[in-house]
Amino acid sequence: MAKILNFGSLNLDQVYRVDAFVQPGETKSSLSLETHCGGKGLNQSVAAARAGAEVWHAGLIGCDGDMLYDKLEENGVNLTLIERSADVSGQAIIQVDNSGQNCILLYGGTNQALTEAYIDRALAAFGSEGLVLVQNETNLVGTIIERAHQKGLMVAINAAPMNDKVFSYPLEHVDWLVVNEIEGAAIAGCEHEADILPALSKRYPKMNVLLTLGKRGAVCARGNERAKSGIYDVKVADTTAAGDTFLGYFLTEALDGKSLGDALALATVASSMCVQVMGAADSVPLREDALHALETGALGALGEWGGWR
Repeated sequence: MAKILNFGSLNLDQVYRVDAFVQPGETKSSLSLETHCGGKGLNQSVAAARAGAEVWHAGLIGCDGDMLYDKLEENGVNLTLIERSADVSGQAIIQVDNSGQNCILLYGGTNQALTEAYIDRALAAFGSEGLVLVQNETNLVGTIIERAHQKGLMVAINAAPMNDKVFSYPLEHVDWLVVNEIEGAAIAGCEHEADILPALSKRYPKMNVLLTLGKRGAVCARGNERAKSGIYDVKVADTTAAGDTFLGYFLTEALDGKSLGDALALATVASSMCVQVMGAADSVPLREDALHALETGALGALGEWGGWR
């Protein structure tokens, strides 16, 4: 069974449904307001757990974060390493428009309060086997990567949101890089999408890469193995946790020894089911439901991979 330690962000998502995103200088009323559990870290822990992995979550929960703890607990995530803080949890203000697209404003809160001592305690408790997962929504990401590598653990990073801090991380110690085309091009230092995988392979020979391309699908590389996939044509309600669902399912399958093609297939189904449901963590499908949809073709025909641009 895949075993994952996720040093992951934990956010309270305030989701505003709008007919169109608010423009500079504009004041408008939202169609609805809902509060959900989110943050890339929480979403990815829930996704990996629902995909069948043994997931440990490491992070700090603020004075307002009981529902974050409860959400992880109800999804079977190991919470041994969670610590409480008197400060405020991470926050996200999310607008979702009528097409299901979103824009997000983040406040780090307790996600930015990790310490080196806490990281060492968490890694010691997790043990010497498994994968450590990080995103770019917490502090000390570089330290986590370095110390996880020193312990002989595999490391995966979802380099989002992309900023200059990513270039300071010891990416040579990363086993799985998960990025979209914009993030991938920035890290690879290239202008054309088709050059991303070759450039990353040359710069980081031991790095495996999952490259997502939005509506055009995804491409991945593990050593000499390559695979790509299109997407399903489904009605989109909310894309908020689609990428996190894709990542959680893909890594779980890859760590369990599945081929890249099989890992992409289940991840694509799961993320396509996710976008049909409003919300973040709650929109991640259960493994049995994703497998059923894949086996029965419930989502229709899989589209062709959309190619480079």
